[in-house]
Amino acid sequence: MCALPRLRSSSDRHLPRQQSILVLLGPTASGKTAVSIPLAQRLDAEILSADSRQVYKLLDIGTAKPTEVDRRKVKHYFVDEIMPEDHFDAAEFGDKGRMIIEDIFHRGKTPIVVGGSGLYIQGLVDGFFDGPPADAEIRKQLERRIAEEGAGVLLEELRRVDPVSASRMHEGFHRRIVRALEVYHLTGIPISRLQEKRVEIKFRKVLVGLEWPRALLYRRINERVDRMIAGGLIEEVGRLKDLGYSTQQKGLQTTGYAEVFPYLDGKISRDKMIELVKRNTRRYAKRQLTWFRHDERIHWVRVDDEAQFAGVAMTIYEYFQRQREGNDAELNPDA
Repeated sequence: MCALPRLRSSSDRHLPRQQSILVLLGPTASGKTAVSIPLAQRLDAEILSADSRQVYKLLDIGTAKPTEVDRRKVKHYFVDEIMPEDHFDAAEFGDKGRMIIEDIFHRGKTPIVVGGSGLYIQGLVDGFFDGPPADAEIRKQLERRIAEEGAGVLLEELRRVDPVSASRMHEGFHRRIVRALEVYHLTGIPISRLQEKRVEIKFRKVLVGLEWPRALLYRRINERVDRMIAGGLIEEVGRLKDLGYSTQQKGLQTTGYAEVFPYLDGKISRDKMIELVKRNTRRYAKRQLTWFRHDERIHWVRVDDEAQFAGVAMTIYEYFQRQREGNDAELNPDA
């Protein structure tokens, strides 16, 4: 097990006594669900799924949702709540999630946030202000477009998606135009909306990540894709297609679904489709890890084999208890 420094903002140190939530995060296929169920049972907890796709109904196999058995064992939120055509974003997740957390605390239970969508986790535990960390690839593309097409073209694009921000800029504001478009491409949310107010966070957060050796994680991803195919992923996408769904819906613009539609349309072979799902899932895991590495508050727990999951759950339970008790001692030094 290795740990990165756990940072507290200056505002955290002066907050009144708060309760703590546990955030269990990690890349896809890292075993978050398998670890979270016994952990939640031990903590008498309820789980908020911080997965941008598990919230959609009809998307079961490709999103690796917790099973019905798991959901009977532990109450889950943000699983199977909206249809694939409905809009849902990280800001809405943050707003609704904080209300749910307050209710969980009110009932004397512990909230656990489980997921791999870094933007959703940020929106919940920190709120938004300046938006997500910079994305080098998107930024490079936007800067190249400014050089080739001119800032005026990108400013006009910004006016269409974020007129409030665009009204504060002119063509000479290259860096601000790029940042505003970068945030919109990353989140689907105008940066002006994210900057409206700083959210008051009424809880403390303990962030724990599951860390696998990269080669083992990629092997797990490939094996899980094979299980999804054998378990009916193609048939699931076929049913969605019969209902009139396509990759036009935001909920289906995701790895595991976006590749199957072209196969069903006869545009790529079955082998090619499986290869793309595996490759794109590995790339997604790499992006997740890049995102999480920006957050030095995360305490990483090493995992080498799924046989360790029970022990990992106990390790995280003990770590969370120590952090929670440490917070109480810091806030009540005379207790």
